[in-house]
Amino acid sequence: MQSSHPTTLDEPGELADDIELQAEQIRRERMSKRAKAQQEAERALTRSGTVLSRADDSPLVGNLIGEDHVNYVLMYNMLTGIRIAVSRCQAKIRRPLTDEDYTARHKYSFDIVGNELTPSAKYDFKFKDYAPWVFRELREDYFHVDPADYLLSLTAKYILSELGSPGKSGSFFYFSRDYRFIIKTIHYAEHKFLRRILKQYHEHVKNNPHTLLSRFYGLHRVKLPHGRKIHFVIMNNLFPAHKDIHETYDLKGSTVGREYPEEKAAQNPRAVLKDLNWINRGKTLELGPEKRALLTEQLRRDSELLKEIGVMDYSLLIGIHNMRRGNRDNVRRNTLRVFAPDMPLISRKKTKGPKSPEAIALRRIMREADPQSLGDTTIVLPEEDTGERQHFLFYQDEGGLRATDELNESMDTIYYLGVIDILTPYNTLKKLEHFWKGLSADRHKISPVPPIEYAGRFFAFMKAVMRGGEGGERFKVKTE
Repeated sequence: MQSSHPTTLDEPGELADDIELQAEQIRRERMSKRAKAQQEAERALTRSGTVLSRADDSPLVGNLIGEDHVNYVLMYNMLTGIRIAVSRCQAKIRRPLTDEDYTARHKYSFDIVGNELTPSAKYDFKFKDYAPWVFRELREDYFHVDPADYLLSLTAKYILSELGSPGKSGSFFYFSRDYRFIIKTIHYAEHKFLRRILKQYHEHVKNNPHTLLSRFYGLHRVKLPHGRKIHFVIMNNLFPAHKDIHETYDLKGSTVGREYPEEKAAQNPRAVLKDLNWINRGKTLELGPEKRALLTEQLRRDSELLKEIGVMDYSLLIGIHNMRRGNRDNVRRNTLRVFAPDMPLISRKKTKGPKSPEAIALRRIMREADPQSLGDTTIVLPEEDTGERQHFLFYQDEGGLRATDELNESMDTIYYLGVIDILTPYNTLKKLEHFWKGLSADRHKISPVPPIEYAGRFFAFMKAVMRGGEGGERFKVKTE
């Protein structure tokens, strides 16, 4: 006979069954409503570089992401996963790295019910955190990123821009709320390659604290239900939050097909220009003897590593800020929007975790970082350098490298530069591309060339376009 009295807390089995039934019903309802949205999100994130074709017609700016936006589900999952995974590792007491740390991967499952390890979440998804101890050491010891700032910056609000990378990889970029960090979706091959070279990368950063290579702060993966796996990295943003960038160049040392149409550039001040634009405009990296020698040496060291790990297709990204022009054009504010998803507060069972001051402070920051408590979604970008780049030689002048004359006196230009797209190995596909493009153009001037030749050409080009160099004309294809 069925009991006539209501279920109480004294009947844990029935209560658990009831909760599970309710959870299952909620899951079914949620999945039916959001299946279409998730499929759209997956298609958008896994489509090729053709997504970037819109940028050819007009400048593509960020969009405010609400629940109806195609990338809302992914953004919510990224934010939640980063928040939990990074805080878990961060709250533990530091220890020396082991070989196993470079290949480690920590798994988290999120659903509406939640458990002792993860809070309840709005969507069902799985999250992986790769080599968390290695990236923690890179962030804290070599990149001088404050752990509390890192968590707060990444998990509070996002500034979203769906502009692709200069290399047309088809990746999406998501900027942290203070514009310091970038979340970039990457292909599985790039993800696998970064894991393979992580130990060499870590060693290089350790020995070259002023490296110009992209700074990787974390490597993660999100898996949507019945969907594809989305891999992404967290990186430094080369360009500052407090300065407008008036010209941007992506330089490889290759001159075949490396020109952005000047008529389009005139209509699009945010266009990423290329090697031939730089040469034809007569541009020079205006650096005096002291800075020129330091930059040349660091580029030599970095290109040696890139040659050693067998990559190509990387480039030197240069953003130019004209100090006389300043920020009067409001380039930054005209291109950024904010993403602030509605998320539940983290709640879980109390554990006997570390009671160090660092752990207590991090837990407090995690509570305070809840997006709901931040209220207004208006972003106010700073008008002065926040100072965190001062540790690095090439980012000490207002977060960049200020031009100097031959007496090493300051000029009115600041360069923001770094070596990007360093995860493309010279594989079979690139060898075929080298062969195919070499049939119709000078095979030494096309972009895909073997790593040793690529590194040599890249370094020679960068030296040539600095003041005192021979210029970039000799790198152009000779016409009959």
